[in-house]
Amino acid sequence: MDLLDKPTATEERDNSRIIIAVAVTLVIGGALAAAVLLREPPRQVKTPSPYIAKLKLSDFKMSAAENFIGATVSYIDGTITNTGDKSVTRVMVEVNFEDSMGQVAQREDLPLRIVRNNGAYEEPVDLNAAPLAPGKSEYFRLTFDSISAQWNHQYPDITITDVTVK
Repeated sequence: MDLLDKPTATEERDNSRIIIAVAVTLVIGGALAAAVLLREPPRQVKTPSPYIAKLKLSDFKMSAAENFIGATVSYIDGTITNTGDKSVTRVMVEVNFEDSMGQVAQREDLPLRIVRNNGAYEEPVDLNAAPLAPGKSEYFRLTFDSISAQWNHQYPDITITDVTVK
């Protein structure tokens, strides 16, 4: 009799397929658990205030100046008019700078600040400190530390996105 033909009791079974199946299952399970645990809750869509229609932006002027460290700071000045019957304490605007193809090169969401003269110079002041009364107009200033190099140097699109009144 040939001893090589008979399996012996000490011979081990090939477990590599079981090990691979368990490893794949663990990896897929870990990925699914991470996806469930790391997902963000759905964002609440805030409806815009109907009072936005009572605010008008006009008389835009752009300028630029060099600050004390040599960087260029850009400004958009204009006039905001409150045609409604409530005092405005906060205005948020979205400013879209376009490129030469009409696509958005840069988007900024900024609070609108009223320009006040404090005697020595003009200073942008938050609307919460100086509310815009009903029927009044005030000068405002938007400040940009940098603007995209792809900007087409035309006036950007400025849209009021949020208003707080009292």
